Amino acid sequence: MGVAKYIKNEKDAVEEVIYQSGIKVKPSYGPEDLDKAGFSYEKDLGDPGEYPFTRSLHPKGYRSRAWTTRQYTGFGTPQETNERFKLMIANGQNGLNVAFDLPTQMGYDSDDPMSFGEVGRVGMAIDSLRDFEIAFKDIPLDRIGSGLTINAVATIMMAMYQAVAEKFGYKKTQISTTPQNDILKEMIGRGAWIFPVEHGVRLVGDSIEYAVKELPRSNPVSLCGYHLRESGATPAQEIAFAFEIAKAYIDNVVARGMKPEEFVGRFSFNFNVYGNLWEQIAKFRAARKLWAKMLKEEYGVTDKKKLFLRGLFGGGGSGLTKEQPENNIMRGAFYALGAALSGAQTTALCSFDEAFTIPTPRSALLSLRTLEIIMDEVGLRDTVDPLAGSYFIETLTLEMEEKIQTEMRRVQEMGGMVKAVSTGFIQREVSRQAYEFEKGLQSKEYIKVGQNKHASETDEDQKDVELHGYNEEWAKKQVASLKKLRRERNDKDVSATLKALEKAATEGDNVMPHLVKCCHAYATVGEMASVFREAFGEWKEPELF
Repeated sequence: MGVAKYIKNEKDAVEEVIYQSGIKVKPSYGPEDLDKAGFSYEKDLGDPGEYPFTRSLHPKGYRSRAWTTRQYTGFGTPQETNERFKLMIANGQNGLNVAFDLPTQMGYDSDDPMSFGEVGRVGMAIDSLRDFEIAFKDIPLDRIGSGLTINAVATIMMAMYQAVAEKFGYKKTQISTTPQNDILKEMIGRGAWIFPVEHGVRLVGDSIEYAVKELPRSNPVSLCGYHLRESGATPAQEIAFAFEIAKAYIDNVVARGMKPEEFVGRFSFNFNVYGNLWEQIAKFRAARKLWAKMLKEEYGVTDKKKLFLRGLFGGGGSGLTKEQPENNIMRGAFYALGAALSGAQTTALCSFDEAFTIPTPRSALLSLRTLEIIMDEVGLRDTVDPLAGSYFIETLTLEMEEKIQTEMRRVQEMGGMVKAVSTGFIQREVSRQAYEFEKGLQSKEYIKVGQNKHASETDEDQKDVELHGYNEEWAKKQVASLKKLRRERNDKDVSATLKALEKAATEGDNVMPHLVKCCHAYATVGEMASVFREAFGEWKEPELF
């Protein structure tokens, strides 16, 4: 996991180590390093489960509860995805992390010309509530929580999840869902945005406000530093930019008259474990501390549990290589180790074949077993924060904290994250970092085993991967199902609910109750998204370079 610059002399001895966040690492550390940094046990570390939560959110850590496993799953039609859900749950997975295809993410129905060739390709195709009824059939929604990896139309999917639960006989107070719902991150690092910045943030605010009032077990937004990191951000920038994005959403909801204490405890995070092992551990320990400190000092939050930084630490997609792909199994194990030593509440791993394809059942189960081996065999649940008190780790955590704060100040000097995204400042910074990292790989400043060091001279090791082939019949089946739905549903109900949604969107009312009614009437994703497109327009990305 050594994504760091190792500067060597002629005898191949390491003379200097520099982490991606710009931290220079000494050959050894001692008490004098902590003294120099002004380290205080009470202020910087604290007991497990106590402010500032550097060590853990809970006094007994994993001894009281192991982390939740949520492998990212979804492809083809709802039927295929339902089968994979059941396979993973039967093999010990205790949460779902749902993937949607690109047409769904971009608010297009499967029969829209824009959807051609993409239906079910990189996730599950969803057109209406009927598809959710198939995808979540026989899934105990009162016991299995579901993460929904969706952003621009997250309000629609959140409403649909409530509607399907109600169809299955559950009360909305029983269900737990976490839509990713981080539109500013999409505008920085992934590209699945639709609406202008201010309207995208408004929809996030609508979902937060609604969840507080109507969905007590659901987390309306998962702030996704993961994709910022995958797009090129340094580990320090990953945390800093995610926190500044969180502040933009907090400020939007506060402007509606709500107090931060009412809703910030419902925020969750999705962070990446790809990178140098020690840098990742320091990153997460510093992040827990800074999040609690920010909420307490800037927003006046006093409830201890509302100060928790909760989330999924996992993935590591950028760490995978196409070259010698089975090496990714070992990489995944180290990513899982990093997440566990960092105190993750939930973990998911990219499977070893994901540099090529959607995970096969074999590779997905290997990733799940990797998490379980770390959990049950090697002692990661024995004691809380086993690295606490290490001269190196504690010094590194303090240095990481400083780097994160420096990056946060840069955003604040730009006028906040909404303005920084609107002008393209953050996008340019992340793109520049991605370029510098790629140059580092090509020059071998950064080492990737099997790719730019210890590489195979033949292609033999690069092709031993079972590809998940795209089945064109999925798209035909999905379109046929959509046409059948349109024939069978009550068009008057659809028209009435869409008209009410349009009124709410244009007049500034919360759209969530209206979306739930649209879903119950079997309005399609494309129809609901079209209402928003008409009301809000579409965002045009600023010229970056």
